[in-house]
Amino acid sequence: MHLTQVHPSQEQLAELMAYPKNTPVVMVNILKFKARTGNGDETGQEAYARYFKNVQPFVAKANAKLIWKGGVATTVIGDSKNQPDILFLVEYPSVDHFLGMVTDAEYQKVAKDRVVALEYGGLIACQTAE
Repeated sequence: MHLTQVHPSQEQLAELMAYPKNTPVVMVNILKFKARTGNGDETGQEAYARYFKNVQPFVAKANAKLIWKGGVATTVIGDSKNQPDILFLVEYPSVDHFLGMVTDAEYQKVAKDRVVALEYGGLIACQTAE
């Protein structure tokens, strides 16, 4: 795991493209905020709050829904030194809906706040188990 990664690699995008078509996907967001953004004017949490507010129209357009969101209280098993700050789950009707959202030119403008806010922005695509 790269604890400074906020963008997917080409290999990771290729794996996502292989996800079953027309199948709902739940994106697990694992986020660790920067103490201060690059210019130092605000915290990573403040910049991410702005992104989260401004991304909502794009989430709605993708027919996605927030399933769960919560702050991390403590790590019981694992690396507690590098634990994330917040986790949330967003369900999309398909990977194509997700990719359509994140490749939208207007979304890319909003996503700049996500990039400056995060020390680590993990994203895991999950399929509902039967």
